[in-house]
Amino acid sequence: MNPGFSVYGISTGLLQSGDDIVGRVLTALSATGAHEIADNDILLFAESPLSTTEGRNIRLADVVPGQEAETLGKKYSLDPRLAQVVIDESDRILGGIPGFLLASRGNLVLPNAGVDESNAPDGWVTRLPEDADASAARIRKEIRERTGKEVAVIIIDSRTHAMRLGVSGVAIGCSGILPITDERGKPDLFGHELQVTRRAIADSLASTAELLMGEANEGVPVVLVRGYRYTFAEHAVIESIAPDEDLFLGSLSWNG
Repeated sequence: MNPGFSVYGISTGLLQSGDDIVGRVLTALSATGAHEIADNDILLFAESPLSTTEGRNIRLADVVPGQEAETLGKKYSLDPRLAQVVIDESDRILGGIPGFLLASRGNLVLPNAGVDESNAPDGWVTRLPEDADASAARIRKEIRERTGKEVAVIIIDSRTHAMRLGVSGVAIGCSGILPITDERGKPDLFGHELQVTRRAIADSLASTAELLMGEANEGVPVVLVRGYRYTFAEHAVIESIAPDEDLFLGSLSWNG
C-alpha cells in the first residue's frame, strides 16, 4: 500500500554537453534548504537533458544522408539528415507518417527511434541515451558516493500511444527499483484470481513526473519522489516483450 507520497520538481538551469548533472541536482536541492536527498527517494531524469550531458546531441549539418535516408525523407516529408540519424539509431525502419518514421530499437517500437528536435539547439537533434539502464546505474552510484544515501533512479521519456492523442511518461532505464510488479494470483474485489496483470510501476511514476517536467520550456529535467514504497532491486532493468507476443503488434501480423 502507498497511502501517500510527495513529488518535487528540480530546476537545474540549462544543461549542456559534459555538465555534471548529479552535481547540478544536488546544488539545486541544497538551494531550497528543504529537500536534501534521503534514503529511499526516487529520482526521475528526463532523457533529453540527460542525453545532452552525455554528449548525445548531434548537429544535422554534420550528417551526410545515404540513399535510404533520401528515399525515406521524400516519402515521409522528413529532412533526409534526420532520417539518417534515425536509421543509425534503429535496428529496422517499419514505416512512418509525414514527419515521423516508426522504428524498432531493441524490443522497442517508437517514433524516430527516440531522436528528438525539441529541447535541442537550432540545427541539432538529441538521441536517446546509448544505454539508459547503465545511465541510471551510474547516476545512482554517484549519488550514493556524494551523499551516502541509497536511492532509486529512473530515466524517462514521453511517448505517444496507439490510437490516443497526446503523450505520457514512460520509463526507459532504471536502477535500484523493481519496474514491474507481478499481480498474478492475487484476488480482485470479487475473489477472482488475477491471471495476467502486471503493474508498470516505473512507467506510472514516469507519468507522474511528466506532470511537473512538462514538454516545453518549464526547465524541470529532474523530479524527486519521496514516500513511495517501492520494491528495491539491485540489478533490475526495463524489460520489453517481443513484437509477436505483443497484443497490438502481434494482432497486426508482425513479420519481424
